[in-house]
Amino acid sequence: MAPSSARSARARATDSPQRGASVERAYWQLRGLIVRGQLAPGSRLIESELCERLGLSRTPVRSGLHRLEQEGYVTVVQGRRERRLMVAPLTQADARELFQIIGHLEGLGARGAAELPEPERGAAVAELHRLNDALALAGKVVPADQAALYDVDMAFHRCYVEAGGGPRLLALHAAIKPQTERYVRLYVSSLTEDIAKSVTEHEAIIAQIAAGSGMLAQAAVELNWRNAATRLAQVIGTQGELGHW
Repeated sequence: MAPSSARSARARATDSPQRGASVERAYWQLRGLIVRGQLAPGSRLIESELCERLGLSRTPVRSGLHRLEQEGYVTVVQGRRERRLMVAPLTQADARELFQIIGHLEGLGARGAAELPEPERGAAVAELHRLNDALALAGKVVPADQAALYDVDMAFHRCYVEAGGGPRLLALHAAIKPQTERYVRLYVSSLTEDIAKSVTEHEAIIAQIAAGSGMLAQAAVELNWRNAATRLAQVIGTQGELGHW
């Protein structure tokens, strides 16, 4: 191999991990900005501005945006002259589809948790009781600590999914579940009054997992998410969709 070719090969070997790390960084930072509402629903995504904001070149930013488009965080609007990238809007139709998908995924996790051997199932049930009690207590605080309510509710659902889910289920859940966070974060102030309903539905989930009833645990989780979708749809109907063009 000629010296120049050898130098080129070494450069490619060195650059490849760096490029990979930059793409991952762009993806996670962009996803975080979208989930937290710092890139608002319906806002246009301009590569040059994002590159400056993240301190990255166009290639990793473009790759990160492409991955986010595949996962539903970013959508494409085809204009007359150009293809524009936008942060996906928050709509009633999207919420219904998203909550249905998450309900099915988490239902499978709950089913797996209910089918665990007794020592493992008992430990999961004890943690679920602790988290649901914390959620009930947080729901009684006036004014409500919205961040605390969100964190405890997410921890409750994550508990049985991680206990009963396999690697593929967990990977799908990790990719999709944060999209529900966008809705909860931006509409949470109007959802806190329904915490008592969520706590009651969670109690039904715990009871079926404790009894080792896989099918009934799955059904209880799916019902919880269907009811959550209905409650959210009512809030969106009152407050309006965000970022819809």
